[in-house]
Amino acid sequence: MNLLVYGIGQLATPLGQEPRRGAAQGELTVLRDAYVVVRDGRITDVGEGRRPRFLGPALDVEGRCVTPGLVDPHTHAVFAGSRVQEFLARARGERYTGGGILTTVRATREAGEDELVQLARPRLLRMLAQGVTTVEVKSGYGLTLADEAKMLRVVRRLDDELPLTLVPTFMGAHAFPPEVPRDAYVRLLVEEMIPAVARDGLAWFCDVFCDRGFYTVDEARAILTAAGGAGLGLKVHADELVHVGGAELAGDLSATSAEHLLHVSEAGIRALAQGGTVAVLLPGTAFVLGELFPPLRDLISAGVPVALGTDFNPGSSPVASLPLAMSLAILKLGMSPAEVLIGTTLNAAAAVGLEDEVGSLEPGKRADLVAWDARTYEEIPYWIGGNLAWAVVRGGVVLPPHPFSLPRGGEGKNDRSG
Repeated sequence: MNLLVYGIGQLATPLGQEPRRGAAQGELTVLRDAYVVVRDGRITDVGEGRRPRFLGPALDVEGRCVTPGLVDPHTHAVFAGSRVQEFLARARGERYTGGGILTTVRATREAGEDELVQLARPRLLRMLAQGVTTVEVKSGYGLTLADEAKMLRVVRRLDDELPLTLVPTFMGAHAFPPEVPRDAYVRLLVEEMIPAVARDGLAWFCDVFCDRGFYTVDEARAILTAAGGAGLGLKVHADELVHVGGAELAGDLSATSAEHLLHVSEAGIRALAQGGTVAVLLPGTAFVLGELFPPLRDLISAGVPVALGTDFNPGSSPVASLPLAMSLAILKLGMSPAEVLIGTTLNAAAAVGLEDEVGSLEPGKRADLVAWDARTYEEIPYWIGGNLAWAVVRGGVVLPPHPFSLPRGGEGKNDRSG
């Protein structure tokens, strides 16, 4: 957990423990001929020029670019089954309504905890191989207390096992189970499921799908109020399918994040800014569904901090690559490379409550970083669909390549020194 990383051609990072907003969303610190010193898993020094004297392991990245480890603040990585037929139906022109969630619910209920661990492990390792060191994972494919708890235990087990930080989010309010009347299920969430999840320490956050055909603003408010009272942080799947006022609710409750926002209103944007809520945009979802992309410039102009995620799930976004989402953010949202990097590091860390722990390369932060097979950070989203992650460091430990790595890209060497 002690390490010197040197020979860094370009080090690109945001700084601080607050999410960037407005013009600052695009302000990076860029160092040349840089180094990072790590002791006990924490960064103790970042600088330019001659490498410092250091007794311990060292990693020479041979002129490559280094950034903080990426943070994916929105995934549904624990599930069973496939929805490939739904994917093909959309390719034939059918519109997404969210109804396929129950297909995944049935498959996930039938799977045991050990099976779900085996299914989710390689998905998360593929993310790690692409430079992602922190991943939020939602439940929501159980819709009973036993099955939601099963999913959250899977997240906890994989957090203990893998060299990743996994952030568990309870999303029992993802859809409505067909066997329980709507009103009765909302009461079950408020009176039984949320208290049990909080009591057992199974989740950090509670999320609600507030949209047409799912949870109304009033239902979502009741659920999130109960979650906040139980000590859980608040998140909202807001205004993905149509505008229903989910963003307004998120801002009013000062939720940690509001996610999707394809149909956010001007009032919703103002509410997010006033509430200090991070907007988590998911360009892979809009791309897969053929929907409009969210109003990125309106959000930034209003002072709403913007983060980026994959929304990896078996239905609306079978996209497990955060670098691909970064490329889409540039091509479809019009973000700059600096805005994208901040959106997948410091701002994404703020979206999961870890902005004081990860998301930047500076003394005191955990030493999560990536050396990319690229000379500049702009190249990371430029090579679309490739994996440029040459070395991933988590907590000061250089992780070995593993069998789930995608083909490497770029022009640099693949040997590692130190």
